[in-house]
Amino acid sequence: MTDQAAADASVTPAWRIAGEWFDVCSCNSPCPCTYAQPPTGNHCEVMWAYRINEGHYGDVAMAGLKVVLLSAFDGNLWDGGMLDTGIFFDAAANEEQRKALVAIFTGQAGGWMTQFVPTHVRDVRGVEFADISIEVDHALEHWSVKVEDKVEASGKPMSGPTSDPTKLLQSYNPPGSEVGPTSDPVTWGKSVVGRWDAFGFDQVIPAGQASKHIPFDWHGPDAQ
Repeated sequence: MTDQAAADASVTPAWRIAGEWFDVCSCNSPCPCTYAQPPTGNHCEVMWAYRINEGHYGDVAMAGLKVVLLSAFDGNLWDGGMLDTGIFFDAAANEEQRKALVAIFTGQAGGWMTQFVPTHVRDVRGVEFADISIEVDHALEHWSVKVEDKVEASGKPMSGPTSDPTKLLQSYNPPGSEVGPTSDPVTWGKSVVGRWDAFGFDQVIPAGQASKHIPFDWHGPDAQ
């Protein structure tokens, strides 16, 4: 651990958050970015939604809180592509929870975002606290998010003429997992609704474009 990392660890409490992440984006499905390939047409407009199901930041409870990112980028995200992004944090969070959310998701508190933000985020266009609603069906038959009148997006699992309707299309060990290294499955889907207008991003994503669900489990302050 470097001297700076040791200093950061001395002021950052031990923390862990675990929950569910999904996206809706302009790429064709299945999303090439999760395979560490360039996006469809070499450009992606994307929404990432996070719901924390359990966790803590020191003594601060984090379960139930939500975060939504709107972003755009050109080229391979894992090979030089850089995000322009804007962030919605959960307005339901109290003051201590807000500080924790900002610290974790901007990479100040260690964990996955400490690796991801410096190398993959070029510009943060804005940060807002807003009312966020996220629903994820327990059987992953659908997932959806709404942020006031600014974001509405949803997805459902992929299926086709030869797929078993009782099974989800899932893969493991993704080369470009947006939530970091994971042993959990990627559940592949397609967009149902994709609409957002905030931070200079103004998109309507057609039904049938890329969407997927991945659980996340992060901890800090040490980077993982």
